[in-house]
Amino acid sequence: MGRRPRLFTDISIAVSCLVFLVATLSCAAPPRELVILTYDSFVSEYGPGPKLAELFEKQSGIKVTWKAKGDGGQLLADLALGAKDGLTTKGADLALGLDNFLEPRALALDLFQTYKPKDLGKVPAELRIDPSNRLIPYDYGWFAIIYDSAKAKKLPASLDELASPAFKGQLILMDPRSSTPGLGFLAWTRSVYGTNWEDYWKRLAPSVLAMPAGWDAGYGLFLAGEAPFVLSYTTSPAYHKEVEGSDRYKVLPLPEGNPRQVELAGILKGGPHRRAAELFMDFIISPEAQALLPTTQWMYPVRPEVALPAGFSAALKPAKSLEPSTEGLFEAAPRAVELVGARARQP
Repeated sequence: MGRRPRLFTDISIAVSCLVFLVATLSCAAPPRELVILTYDSFVSEYGPGPKLAELFEKQSGIKVTWKAKGDGGQLLADLALGAKDGLTTKGADLALGLDNFLEPRALALDLFQTYKPKDLGKVPAELRIDPSNRLIPYDYGWFAIIYDSAKAKKLPASLDELASPAFKGQLILMDPRSSTPGLGFLAWTRSVYGTNWEDYWKRLAPSVLAMPAGWDAGYGLFLAGEAPFVLSYTTSPAYHKEVEGSDRYKVLPLPEGNPRQVELAGILKGGPHRRAAELFMDFIISPEAQALLPTTQWMYPVRPEVALPAGFSAALKPAKSLEPSTEGLFEAAPRAVELVGARARQP
């Protein structure tokens, strides 16, 4: 009889210790899931999303769920809606796919949490555009006009010549209200033409065949042979060279220079998996993750030491890298669309 109470006490203590240990480990260990908002092409079959998620889960044990919709402009619109209704971003931990042109408006929403990834110091200072470390760079590139060398009968020597009657109906752009390349092109022309940018768009309008909502649709029309010129990236020919072994698609060299795009990611305030989000932010600028981006995202990694594939020899570096102002850019987007008007088919 004397041993039973002692035995019961020992078991109780052991169970209590076990419960405490499990609770402690549960608190210390990161959660097993992560929800990231992004744009469509990032999570497509050929985009970086699937491979990044696989590698991150292998390294951390954390499963990534992507939620994608449209282009980067649509991502910002969803974030703005979430800032108002609290529902659109509910359950999400990160947003990935904003850029330097969207950054001022994105930060103004006050949705992002400050976090400095452990290797951020290895990213060149000119790419770290947010000193508050709420939005962190993970890749970059330059917007460009790409042409189909099998279809283009004549090449414009400048942006100005692209707006001449000789190129009527030969250019595909993207809507600056919903597309980051579209907004980047608007910033590009405002940088080059200053207060006369509207006059340029009026002259350019006849050259524009289509202006769909996103890059995917626009570049798809270009590859289908709808027009010989398209707004894209200096790295687009690198894809065709590396994957298809083709030199058909080329960068149009322009003396005005090309605007640089820096893509950004940030941790959302109130996200349910904060620790996992921090681990992903460390991961996205790690050498292992950065090495995946050139041949999936077809952009430059922000880590300079990451090797580029041979196909990047087709990615013409611009003669001049432009850093256009974003002041008044969003307000100008509807006017730009109005100036192109019904001349642009919008699939």
